[in-house]
Amino acid sequence: MNKTILTVDDSSTMRQMVGITLKGAGFGVLEAVDGVEALDKLRSAARPIDLVLTDLNMPRMDGIELTRQIRLLEHFRGVPIILLTTESSPEMKQRGKSAGATGWIVKPFQPKQLLDVVSKVIR
Repeated sequence: MNKTILTVDDSSTMRQMVGITLKGAGFGVLEAVDGVEALDKLRSAARPIDLVLTDLNMPRMDGIELTRQIRLLEHFRGVPIILLTTESSPEMKQRGKSAGATGWIVKPFQPKQLLDVVSKVIR
């Protein structure tokens, strides 16, 4: 069975670009527009979610709070979470790490870079 990745970003263009890259590499992809929708999708997922790729700055619930909330869900505590964002300051990276993020990719990124990181954390 293919690994499934939940991508969370309020930009439809970014979700589309990430989705095309991941689907082209054989991954299943679920999408959410913000942290609130992402939590709903995690709770109702028909199959396991193997990785969460989330933007940092989103309406309703940002990526840091989403990461904190995922870490509170028993079935998802060990799921890798990668923050995919334009933010690159050491302070923001530390906030992500403290919330429970596994890693960080700065936008813009190359598709190969995304696939390299994904393959390191879930394969």
